[in-house]
Amino acid sequence: MTELLAGFDAGQSHSRCRLAPAAGGPPLVEGLGPGVCHLAAPDGPERFAAALRESLIRARAHLHDRRDPAGAAPLRAAVVGASGIEQGTPLQAQGQAIAAACLGLEPQRLLVTGDERTGLRGAFPQGPGILVISGTGTIALGRDGLGREHRCAGWGWLLDGAGSAMDIGRDGLALSLRMADGRQAITPLLARLWRGLDLDPADPLAPQAIKARVVDPAFGPAGFARLAPLIQGLAAAGDPHAAAILRRHGDALAEMVAAVAHALHLSEPPVCGLGGALTHLEGLGQAFRDTLAQRLPSARLVAPAGDACDGALALAAEL
Repeated sequence: MTELLAGFDAGQSHSRCRLAPAAGGPPLVEGLGPGVCHLAAPDGPERFAAALRESLIRARAHLHDRRDPAGAAPLRAAVVGASGIEQGTPLQAQGQAIAAACLGLEPQRLLVTGDERTGLRGAFPQGPGILVISGTGTIALGRDGLGREHRCAGWGWLLDGAGSAMDIGRDGLALSLRMADGRQAITPLLARLWRGLDLDPADPLAPQAIKARVVDPAFGPAGFARLAPLIQGLAAAGDPHAAAILRRHGDALAEMVAAVAHALHLSEPPVCGLGGALTHLEGLGQAFRDTLAQRLPSARLVAPAGDACDGALALAAEL
């Protein structure tokens, strides 16, 4: 029976599992599962395990749908790139143990690491490059021609989310409250964001409802990130405050890339920008490109050779 390799990309919004033949060849199928949170969070281990199990089950289901006998094939090796997994930490060891139990693999055939590392390998299979990811969270990682890596930012949403959809949404919501209490002139931003939270802008108790909403564990980073497209829409309609938020966070992404290039002594680095925020928030992407051209004019923006699942499968093949 054909053995399989599994490459996982476990992000905060959803997870993906891509299966490929262990003997070589292109990927076969991909399955989607729920997202993860930081492994140290109270429900972190359960969500991590559920993301792996469910995305693998759904990937295998696609093989069965194709009447492919590989649908029941065992895994030969797997690599998991997950949000919040720091290289060489106890959390990585914990992730390894959870993944081994979920996937039934021996430790030498399994690697759990940060999704920025699988993303970097997918984007730049060989040689130097810098990857910056802006989704719900954000991080930048680079590699030089000798294989040395340097990471910048991504120190958790409570401390270091500049350039992320989470911080963009949070900054917009914070601005709306300054408008509500008289510190800032009211613009359409207030009504648009509050309606996005199903709140009535005319309700005098709406600010108190927002204060309670954002501390609900179910809200979290994803709750703020869901407001980011509304900020983009406001900026496109000419709201100066929304445009300023996007510019500030685009600047932050360029700053990360410049810091990585400096640390690795990369004079003309190829740079790849990934993530839902950088892809879909036009104002953020434009600000990032403009500032990068000023701070690091020798950088070259390039398309990725592959994605994080491709990177995870490449690492799994090496295992």
